[in-house]
Amino acid sequence: MFGTVEGYFAGRVDTFLMHITDIFLSFASLILSLAFVAALGPSLNIAIIAISLTAWSPIARLARAETMIFRQAGHIAASRLQWASPARIIWRSIVPMCLPSVLIRLTLNMATVILTAAGRGFPGLGALPPLPKWGTTIATGRHYVIDSW
Repeated sequence: MFGTVEGYFAGRVDTFLMHITDIFLSFASLILSLAFVAALGPSLNIAIIAISLTAWSPIARLARAETMIFRQAGHIAASRLQWASPARIIWRSIVPMCLPSVLIRLTLNMATVILTAAGRGFPGLGALPPLPKWGTTIATGRHYVIDSW
């Protein structure tokens, strides 16, 4: 939604929202999510929120770029002439057209999300030990690496 709103509205709204997106893009996602989890404590829910806060900005940029192309289409202009609200145009016309590429991008980002969750679990900032996570499992086995590699 953030990317489609950025792309549909031009001018100051787009500039302001793009600056917010650029701020999130300027930080390394692993560092930002580690800082977020370290501040709020290790938990699976906090880890999911931290990954969500760091992974949305490239997807918003993709949705913005597609929305800027789709807003010039003839059926969008016809909707504006029929006095459709911007929220209705965005939700009913633009979001369904942006959804396939956003879903493909989300699918391709799953490997990064899994590695980020495992990387957060290794120092103990991911899910707590009763839950099986790759990083927690590796951290548990590091005591035995010297003797039983």
